[in-house]
Amino acid sequence: MSILAKITSIVGGAMVLMRRAQTPAQQAYGATPAIPAARQQGIMTLKMPSAHGWVGDHAPTPAAGLKVQAFATGLDHPRWLHVLDNGDVLVAEASQTPRKPRGLMDHAQVATMRRAHAIGESANRITRLRDTTGSGQADLREVFLQDLNQPFGMAHVGSQFYVGNTDGIVAFPFDAASQQVTGGGQKLVDFKPGGHWTRSLLASHDGRKLYAGVGSLTNIGNEGMQAEEGRAAVWELDIASGAARIFAGGLRNPVGLAWEPTTGALWTVVNERDGLGDETPPDYLTSAQEGGFYGWPYSYWDRIVDDRVPQDAALVAQSITPDFALGGHTASLGLCWMPAGTLARLPEGMVIGQHGSWNRATLSGYRVVFVPFTAGRPSGPAQVLLSGFLSDDEKLSYGRPVGVCVGGDGKSLLVADDVGNAVWRITDA
Repeated sequence: MSILAKITSIVGGAMVLMRRAQTPAQQAYGATPAIPAARQQGIMTLKMPSAHGWVGDHAPTPAAGLKVQAFATGLDHPRWLHVLDNGDVLVAEASQTPRKPRGLMDHAQVATMRRAHAIGESANRITRLRDTTGSGQADLREVFLQDLNQPFGMAHVGSQFYVGNTDGIVAFPFDAASQQVTGGGQKLVDFKPGGHWTRSLLASHDGRKLYAGVGSLTNIGNEGMQAEEGRAAVWELDIASGAARIFAGGLRNPVGLAWEPTTGALWTVVNERDGLGDETPPDYLTSAQEGGFYGWPYSYWDRIVDDRVPQDAALVAQSITPDFALGGHTASLGLCWMPAGTLARLPEGMVIGQHGSWNRATLSGYRVVFVPFTAGRPSGPAQVLLSGFLSDDEKLSYGRPVGVCVGGDGKSLLVADDVGNAVWRITDA
């Protein structure tokens, strides 16, 4: 049998598992989610829509009372957003580069992800966008930085601009008057590349520290915990001294980071492990406590042990239950704090870009949601702000939302769409 035939056979086997999968009618959402018992999958469910993009006037669907327009199109896999002090929007354009497949299932996964535009050649640049006319669309576009290494997170503090490359944090001299980088970069921290490759960044309010999300290499420590050293964690960098440390660990893939202003707590969204069922365990939104451990890979949610993993009872005993479940395999990546009044009908809370599942019988995510907060805590169900990224039969993805941020005008929400190669702008209707 040819390799292609073997891959087709394996993917077909996965499809059989998808038909047999018990997809719950309700996703595991909220502070006390109903999480189904784990069901180990012999062949992991593999389902991903083919990338299609947006054609003509086709666009995502905003919630009632909102409208959406393309702020920019024709980008190259835009993943993350950052707004400069002058309102210019920076877009990190980067892709996951495929590793050499190690077996037939790897071949199937790589082929499927390539078809979905989830992997490919990386642009490795940051692009500046500006709306000079107030139309809600960027009419100026220029390269801000290039020749980077899978850039993702961005931050600027005073005379420095920071980039989260997959292999570390790099600082560039930055002129506040021109809002331009004025020289070459200096690496401040090394991170291990590969696996979960994104490196989000968030500066502290006083500008003294940077926080970075560093995901795991593997699903459940499959290559041993030595290979995971320094990963599955939120890192803290003291800018003045250069000292870096793990701030919170046991977080399989912490991506978006945001400050909650009432308590001053750091929050993150985390992608949980695969292979235990369509809704087990859920991805989540949580405050990241200094020195806290959140279970990966030994356990998930409220100390539920993953018996596929050699155990560490002491770490399981000290693991912290996350704050708010976001549903199984939603690939919740983007995160930003949205003050009350940014969009008129919404209170304050967190906006989350759910990139969407590739390993669930019924696809999940592929939308932008909002979680309201009261007194520093999630206080209600998640509300869908933007949808329509999938065809009704789940065979095509027109786009996949990733990074989210409040626009420079304080009255809009921007969404990076890496399959649609666009940045969308959400405002009141």
